[in-house]
Amino acid sequence: MNITELDGVQIGYRKEGTGPALVLIHGTGGDGAGNWGDATTDLMLDYTVIRPDYAGSGDTEDDGRTLSVEYFAQQVMAAIKDAEVGNFAVAGFSLGAAVALRIAADYADRVTGLILIAGFTEIDPRLKLQFELWRDLIASDHDAMARLILLTGFSPDTLSSGGEDSVEQAMQDIVTTVNWAGMARQVEVDLGLSVSDAVTRVRSPTLILAGCHDHMVPPSHSKALAASINNASYVELPTGHLAPIERPELVAHEIRNFLNET
Repeated sequence: MNITELDGVQIGYRKEGTGPALVLIHGTGGDGAGNWGDATTDLMLDYTVIRPDYAGSGDTEDDGRTLSVEYFAQQVMAAIKDAEVGNFAVAGFSLGAAVALRIAADYADRVTGLILIAGFTEIDPRLKLQFELWRDLIASDHDAMARLILLTGFSPDTLSSGGEDSVEQAMQDIVTTVNWAGMARQVEVDLGLSVSDAVTRVRSPTLILAGCHDHMVPPSHSKALAASINNASYVELPTGHLAPIERPELVAHEIRNFLNET
């Protein structure tokens, strides 16, 4: 684990592998290790993979200030600067997709490729209902929240084929490992999320990945992103929302193919 600092706050990030720089940004309630660990094992063979944690997650401090996509992007950029890389490709998952989109728009001269996985640019009534439920369950019932994450995060076939014991263990792992206070603060960012202004300023080649069984952020959001970003490619995966965890080898394959082509 590497540590850098921005405005008095320590930021943790991982740097592994060799080759062109690839930044992987996690989603709500996750961190660079949990969301991207298995995919990194594959990708670090060809890329210098940088996995930052933003405030509320992992080894990055949360000093209580108001959180936002813009602040997360600043923390990610601080990690990139500390990692001493020049131009880079960036992949963002879920809330991390909004962060990656903001970075691709604001640092267009440095971003060589953009990958958005299960992303969204604005809150709609369904997403608002979901994140409000998350907020309430985080405050009142972590077991119920863990069940909801499993039910809506993975494809039905994956969850059904895991076996009762493995599902129970997965639920307990969520309950005991999630930074619930940090996740609650990140959910507030989800509830106010708006990055639609960034899509017109993306200049890099872009790949949009969606899970066809995604019940957290339905594929319609990814399709809208693909339609809004100039010359973006769209690929639908046989996964739920948590594609980098459910099928890390498939996500790594799509990222590698995209970056090789561009």
